[in-house]
Amino acid sequence: MTIKKTLDDWLRWQESLHLSAIDMGLERVARVRDAMNLKPACPVIMVAGTNGKGSTCAMLSSMFHAAGFKVGTYTSPHILQYNERIAIDLKPASDARIITSFEAIDAARGDTTLTYFEFGTLAAVHSFVAEKVDVIILEVGLGGRLDAVNIFEPDVSVVVSVDLDHQAILGDNREDIGFEKAGIYRAGKPAICVDPEPPRRLLDHAAAIGADLRLYGRDFGFTRMDNQWSFRHGEHARHALPIPALRGGYQMVNACGALAALEAIKDKLPVGIGAVKQGLVEVEWPGRFQVLPGRPAVVLDVGHNPHAVKAMAAALKQLPYAENRYAVFSMLADKDMAAVIELARGEFDHWLAAGLDIPRGQSGAAIASALTQAGIPNVKAYDTVADAWKAALSQAGDNDRIVVFGSFHTVAEVEAARRHRV
Repeated sequence: MTIKKTLDDWLRWQESLHLSAIDMGLERVARVRDAMNLKPACPVIMVAGTNGKGSTCAMLSSMFHAAGFKVGTYTSPHILQYNERIAIDLKPASDARIITSFEAIDAARGDTTLTYFEFGTLAAVHSFVAEKVDVIILEVGLGGRLDAVNIFEPDVSVVVSVDLDHQAILGDNREDIGFEKAGIYRAGKPAICVDPEPPRRLLDHAAAIGADLRLYGRDFGFTRMDNQWSFRHGEHARHALPIPALRGGYQMVNACGALAALEAIKDKLPVGIGAVKQGLVEVEWPGRFQVLPGRPAVVLDVGHNPHAVKAMAAALKQLPYAENRYAVFSMLADKDMAAVIELARGEFDHWLAAGLDIPRGQSGAAIASALTQAGIPNVKAYDTVADAWKAALSQAGDNDRIVVFGSFHTVAEVEAARRHRV
């Protein structure tokens, strides 16, 4: 067996262990869970959605933390370091903590092979149990019904949004995708849907299993004033709440879903109004319409599907005027780039198309060609995201704006370049 000493050694080995990177199904990973006797004793909140699930997890974690609870949060993918995926009290777990969990999984799995994501999911929950957290928040990686996260039993399940992404796996319409995401709902347990137009198959599945379905607009919602807002849940309300620190109007809806989850679990984990306010003000979630300090204005957004980019375009319209608007743009080859370009075309004066030298990536020339064919002017191709970022910085003045978007990989490469001052 390969000797694994460092976290990077473990991760490289995991990538080669299973035949495919994605293997939808729960039998293998559940078998290893049982061999490890991995059953969290604390409450578990599970969050799925096409977009907004990470932000919802971040807000929940921030509010629980402000209330004095020890929080374990599992999200994916990471931007710079794998450790970001497994957070304990809002801080990435150490290499040693994760390696200890990997060793426990490897010892328990026998001949069962696991994917990279399945290893990570088990490691996250193993770490949280070992660290004796008070609440576990699990972000679904892909879909819901057959995602590895779904081997655990949630006390509350949240579906934030339902739209088109990963169609080859989840289906090519909102109904099929909604059914997959509804797979995280449980009989008799609070099942929250924050999407304002929930697919019929999601509603039918919740009814069929007897879930305690709670719908945005019917059972809970919010009212916004100028610089504050109120949340209502049935006859209960929380007033004079601060606008979330995460930018974008859509974050109000995500915050609403997070508060609905708090309401559903308040008997086990009470969070007072002070902690709610503090959590909303202090929440951080890098790469989600993240506006960096300084000039020129820089926005980092990992949006990589039409639903996310539509929200990004709306948020850009709320920012101060910029004389010249630059897009540092790259997408994976299996994403709906044509729809993304159409939604974002009016938001930029200059497009810097960058290549991604990774599986599923494509060249800057191919992306530039797609932009030009869509009728986008002022397009230039670059071999790498770092090259495009460096060019944007050299061209943009103090009154201009640079937006980096299209993929987690795009934002990650710019963040790496910023840290090395490329």
